[in-house]
Amino acid sequence: MDVKNIGFIGLGSMGDGMTKNLLKAGYAVSGYDVNSDAVKRLADAGGTAAATPAECAAKSDMLIVCVFSDDQANDVLFGVTGAAATLRSGATVVMSTTMAPEACREMAKRLESTGHLFIDAPVTGGKRGADQGTLTVIAAGPAAAMAAAEGPFKAMGERVYHVGADAGAGSSVKMINQLLVGTHVAAAAEAIALATRAGADPNVVFDVITHGAGNSVAFETRIPNILAGDYTPRGVVDIFIKDLGIVTETGKALRFPLPIASAALQQFLAASAAGHGGEDDGAVVKVYEELSGIDVAAAARKKD
Repeated sequence: MDVKNIGFIGLGSMGDGMTKNLLKAGYAVSGYDVNSDAVKRLADAGGTAAATPAECAAKSDMLIVCVFSDDQANDVLFGVTGAAATLRSGATVVMSTTMAPEACREMAKRLESTGHLFIDAPVTGGKRGADQGTLTVIAAGPAAAMAAAEGPFKAMGERVYHVGADAGAGSSVKMINQLLVGTHVAAAAEAIALATRAGADPNVVFDVITHGAGNSVAFETRIPNILAGDYTPRGVVDIFIKDLGIVTETGKALRFPLPIASAALQQFLAASAAGHGGEDDGAVVKVYEELSGIDVAAAARKKD
């Protein structure tokens, strides 16, 4: 099916860039978000503002949902003003919300029973990837749905992995990705905090590590913001409470031990409990700062 009109629900840090790249690729985009400012940004960029999820889906060939959780996704699809009621039969729902594989499978069954196609398609690459159109799309869905989504996926992402035909396969791969990113962010914060507490110059530590075997994408992207004391949200602490919670709950269901992921989750929980849940995920370093009486950014300025 030739997709021309796309409904997009969830216009936050990821959805903002994703919708703008769809517009650049020539798609007509109708968008909905609980944040009216986000909807206005889409309208200013050339999209159409929708007052409800149902309105967003009414004239759409495809609906993309990129919200915080499976609870939110179920509400925008099946709630009082839900999109599923107005989305035409045979249209594809692309679920880019990170959720547990089992929750994704249940959602797919419900949509398929109402005559809709479904793609389990979480993304990774962060806000920068969303803005630049370089996301990695992890997609699982039937051939007909994947064919319909090929153009929109290319507009939003640099790589598209078709990991299976059944819902839950994409969410399973994304879960593993989040296990690694979450533990890497916590480990990066722990490392730079320890370096500071030990009296090392955190600027030098950053330079050494990014040119050595201890480097990671998380270390390379989060530490500069920590050194600058910049916790402007890009990906927030509370996202990893949700995502690492998915990881640990799945491990529990599978009787699979996850000591490292569980420890990382506790650090993010501590950061949120201390009032940093809405800050950039690098703010997990504040747990270490507050416990040991250090300030990594202040140390970096002093050494610099």
